[in-house]
Amino acid sequence: MSDAYAGRRERLRENCSGKGADAALITRPSNVRYLTGCGPCGATLLLTRERALLALPDDLPPDDTGEHLLGEDLSQLLVTAGADTALAAAEAAAQLRVGDLVVEEHDLTVTRHRAVAALAEGVRLADLGRAVERMRVVKDEHEIADLRIAAEIADQALSELLESILVGRTERHLAMELERRMIDHGADKAAFPVSVGTGSHSGQENHQPTDRRVEEGDFLTVVLGAQYRGYGVSTARTFVIGASPAPWQVELHRLVFRAQRAGREALGPGVESCVPDLAAREILQAAGHSEASPHPVGHGIGLEIREAPRLGPADMGKLDNRVPVTVGPGVHLPGKGGVRIEDTLVVRPLEEGGPELLTITTKELLAL
Repeated sequence: MSDAYAGRRERLRENCSGKGADAALITRPSNVRYLTGCGPCGATLLLTRERALLALPDDLPPDDTGEHLLGEDLSQLLVTAGADTALAAAEAAAQLRVGDLVVEEHDLTVTRHRAVAALAEGVRLADLGRAVERMRVVKDEHEIADLRIAAEIADQALSELLESILVGRTERHLAMELERRMIDHGADKAAFPVSVGTGSHSGQENHQPTDRRVEEGDFLTVVLGAQYRGYGVSTARTFVIGASPAPWQVELHRLVFRAQRAGREALGPGVESCVPDLAAREILQAAGHSEASPHPVGHGIGLEIREAPRLGPADMGKLDNRVPVTVGPGVHLPGKGGVRIEDTLVVRPLEEGGPELLTITTKELLAL
């Protein structure tokens, strides 16, 4: 992996040279991790044409420093615990006589940017923009392997929950149990707060679990994701509790299933980013759900739970090979509940089998 990180840093050096910059100051935690393997610990990377300097708080546990991933060009600078590593890196840039330094203005606050400018005396600052985020869109096979493991962990935690007794338990309790199970199976942590919605809460986007208890005949929607070595996935499934589902539940689940499948099957290298959304949305709207969520049907995923590209009805650009994305349409009927089905997939060409499905828990309407 050290070679992979060194290769990423070299690509960024080439980008900086194209901008006429001598060095880059990387402060966004996910970008520092992408370029060094160092976890989200408040680190800052100073990347010059000849070397890379990783500024770290001096109280880090050994496992968080990424020392085993250091390449020949990467060294460490330890700063006092609680100190701003970006400021230490800015001072180092001045000492190294950097002339033009690009920084991640979208990550720095105004106060922090001013402090960096004051300490980098004699250095001209410019905006790097989202150059590293653009590099991160297409994943290498190391990253995809980590995503596969994250998906396996999430699937395992969900499958174990479905085998337990659910009636009478609260949404909040089930969400906490899922987070614990993912960690027990090797996750760094939950990739985002687990959402469990029952009854009238089911199918809602961004539902925060409550103390509502699971009842017979409820829809149960679970949205979860595990993070493994920094890489996260997202999946959503909807089931029915107790006896056979009511006709309206079967019909709604079948509709969302069809929409989600259409979105998945629309993925492919060279496909416009809006196509998967439009494919899913067309099915929902044809069934009379014009009020379906205005939010995009999916988005990129990786070191952050929401990355580029965005798969919305008005999004431009085309998908590339080896881009992991989510596809997750849903319908919520106020006062009744709803259905949400989401997967994490990797865009692949048809000659490689088409989109690679990472989250494989069944999407059937199981009666639990």
